[in-house]
Amino acid sequence: MSATRRQILSRTGAAAAGIAFTGAVSELFAGSAVAAGSRGGYGPLVPDPAGLLDLPAGFRYTVLSRQGEPLRSGEGLVPSNPDGMAAFAGRRGRTHLVRNHENRVTGKIGVPTVPGLTYDPAAKGGCTVLTLDGRNNVLDERVGIAGTAVNCAGGPTPWGAWLTCEETEDKAGTNGYAKDHGFVFEVDGADPHRTGAVPLTAMGRFQHEAIAVDPANGIVYETEDAFQQPFGLFYRFLPERPLGGTGSLRAGGALEAMRVPGVPDLSVIQETGARFEGVEWVPVPDPQAVETPIRLQDFGPKGITHAQKLEGCYWGGNAVYFVSSFARVKDGSGATHFGQVWKYEPHRRRLTLVVVFGPSTDIQLPGESPDNICLAPTGGLMVCEDGDGAQHVYGVNRKGEVYAVARGARNIGTPEAPEWGEFAGVTFSPDLRTMYVNCYTPGTTFAVTGPWC
Repeated sequence: MSATRRQILSRTGAAAAGIAFTGAVSELFAGSAVAAGSRGGYGPLVPDPAGLLDLPAGFRYTVLSRQGEPLRSGEGLVPSNPDGMAAFAGRRGRTHLVRNHENRVTGKIGVPTVPGLTYDPAAKGGCTVLTLDGRNNVLDERVGIAGTAVNCAGGPTPWGAWLTCEETEDKAGTNGYAKDHGFVFEVDGADPHRTGAVPLTAMGRFQHEAIAVDPANGIVYETEDAFQQPFGLFYRFLPERPLGGTGSLRAGGALEAMRVPGVPDLSVIQETGARFEGVEWVPVPDPQAVETPIRLQDFGPKGITHAQKLEGCYWGGNAVYFVSSFARVKDGSGATHFGQVWKYEPHRRRLTLVVVFGPSTDIQLPGESPDNICLAPTGGLMVCEDGDGAQHVYGVNRKGEVYAVARGARNIGTPEAPEWGEFAGVTFSPDLRTMYVNCYTPGTTFAVTGPWC
C-alpha cells in the first residue's frame, strides 16, 4: 500500500488538537473486522459539569474505580497508577477487566499482597481485576497478581488470559526487592489463582512494555521500553507449547531479537512506506540477563537493531504492529521523531514503516507522544496521549482523520490539587459497546458508553 504524504486533516477538532500523521494509516486496520469503518469522529467534546471527563454529545461515562477506595474483595485498597488493561468475556454476560498498576517502590498505594498471588512482597505493582455485569455495574474487584514491579502494559492471549509486563530490570537487593524483576506474568481474569504469580522467565528479563500473540502459531512478540542508551530491542518468543492455553508458556521456549540488516537504529528511517526485506531473528545469548542487560549483549559482528521507547504492540490481520513512542537525538538516537508505527509481516520477513507522528508532518502531537493504542469499532485506532497539559484519547480512522474522543478534565484531582493525568489502558468490551480507559494520576477507571458504531 502506497504511503499518503503529509496527511493533515482537520475534522471535528483535529486542527485545534494540533495532531498530524503521515503514512498509510489504513494499514493499521488491515484484517480487523472491528475497525472496518471509516467514521470521522463523534463531534466536539462537551465540558463535563462534574469536571472529570469531557466527551462528545451522546456519550456518558461511569467511574468504575478510584485509587484509595476499598477493593470489594476486602483485600485492601484500590492501588495507584492504573496502566495497561484488557477486557475479557466471562460467563452470563459478564466482563473481566484486568488492569495493571505501574507501581514502583515509591508508589502511593501498592497492590495488596494475597497468599498464592504474590511474587515478591517487597514490590508494589501487579494487577487488579474488575468483574462487571452487562450494564457495567461492578460485581467484584480483587487482586489478580501482586508483588510485581512497574507493570506498564502487556497484552491479551488467544486463550483469554492477560500477560502483564514488568518495565524494570531491578535485581534482588535493588530498591529493597527480594527477587529479580523484569519478567512477564500470566493473569487469568476469571480465576487469578489458576495462574498464580509465576514469572515466565524464558520470555526474557528486560524492561518489558507490551506483547502481541500470533494467533496462528502462538509466537509472542515483545517490545522493550528503554528511554536511554542502549535503546531497546524488538523480540519474539517461540514457545515450546504454542497456543497450549493457560499455563502453557511456563513450558519454556526460545527468545530472539530482531535484526534489520543495515539498520542499527530504527529512528533514522523517516520515510513512510520504507520497507525492509529479509528481517533476521537472532538468538538472545542470555535471556535472564544474569550479568549483562540483553540489549548490551554480544549479538555478533552484525550487531542488532535498537529503537528508543518501544511501547504499544498488537496483532492485526497477518502482521504485528509496534510503536516507537518517540526518539530524540539529544538522548542518543540517530534521528528525532514524535512517534512511529511499524508493521512486521512474519510470512514475508518484511518490516514496513507505516505511520509517523511529527515533526516532519508539520504539526507534532500535543504533549509528548502517542502511547497506548487499541483497535476500536468503526472509529479505527484509539490513541492515548502521554504529555503535558490537558490529556486526550484520540481516534484515527482509515482515511487518517484524527478526532478527539475524550479529554481529562482538570478537576479529576481535587480543587486544591488539580491534576492532568495521562490516559492509559484504552480497550473495548467484548461486545464493543463500551470503551474502558484509565486515568493514571490520580488512578481512575472509566467506562464510556455511547454510539460507537
